[in-house]
This record gives sequence, C-alpha cells and structure tokens, in this order.
Amino acid sequence: MPVFSISTDTIDQTCNSCAKKSKAFSYDVCLESLESVPVSRATNLQGLALIAMELALENATSTISTIIKFLDNETSTFDDDPFGLACMKDCLELYSNGVTTLLESVGDFLIGKYDEARKKMNSVMDATSMCEDGFMEKKLLIEEGNNMNSSPLTEENYNLFQLCDIALCIVNLLSLSLDV
Repeated sequence: MPVFSISTDTIDQTCNSCAKKSKAFSYDVCLESLESVPVSRATNLQGLALIAMELALENATSTISTIIKFLDNETSTFDDDPFGLACMKDCLELYSNGVTTLLESVGDFLIGKYDEARKKMNSVMDATSMCEDGFMEKKLLIEEGNNMNSSPLTEENYNLFQLCDIALCIVNLLSLSLDV
C-alpha cells in the first residue's frame, strides 16, 4: 500500500479535488473537518480516510444521543404528532444501523477491501437521506400554511452525509492511485 505524505496544502488539495468531482461535496466542510483533527497534518492519505470515517462515526453516535433526547421528551416534542414520532424512531433505527455499518466500513478499509468500504459508506449516506425524506413526507402531508421545519435532524443528516462523502472520496483517490 503506497504511503502519501500529507500537509495542510495536501488536505486543501484533497478537499478541492473532491469538491470538483461532486456538486454535493462541500469543500468547506471537508477542510474544516480534517483540519480540526491535529493528527491530520501528520498522516498519510489512508490516515485522512480513517479520520473522516472516525468523524462520521462520532457524528452518528452523537446524533443517536440527540434522537434519544427527542424521544425521551416525546410528550412535549411530539405532542399530538404520531407521524413525527414515527419519523424520529425510523431515524434512530437508521442511525443505529449506520453506526454498525460505519464500523464495518472501517474494518473493510483497514484490510484493503476498499470496494466494500465504499458500498457501506454509501449506504450510510443513503440512510441520512431516508431520515430527512421521512420528515419531508410529513411536511408534504401537512397543509401549506404550516411553517414546520423539514426535520429536527437536518444539520445532523447533512453533516454525516458530508463526512461519509469525504471518506468516500479519499478512498476513491486511494483506489485510483493503486490502479496506476
């Protein structure tokens, strides 16, 4: 497995390269996320992928705690809102499965099964969209006069999606370098 030296410029170049490959990819989230971990400036590209996966795992775990707080407070949060409660429970299941899938993805990555790692990260990204879509469906069912937010988990869904996308892009870059 080739080793790549990383610097802040390389992090910037990696994020820039990834942002050019996808309209959904956020250069700013990539740079801010990777640079927030001090060891990222002294690791290789494989290390950056692991850092992104660990950040995604941390985000998913934190989001589970947030969802549980919502559900524990369901009498006030979801008063007379069984659909919202069902959406939140669905999101809890999606995020719980996502944590397991992210752990499996890290394991696959560490043993060089990049294709498997990518598939699993993609499934976690899909789960964030499914969580968000559940609340969007609710919004569509409610009359237009209601100013309800699309989801109480929009920020968490976005962040996990982006963190998985960062890891996915770096794994793709590594795969390309191995094919040369």
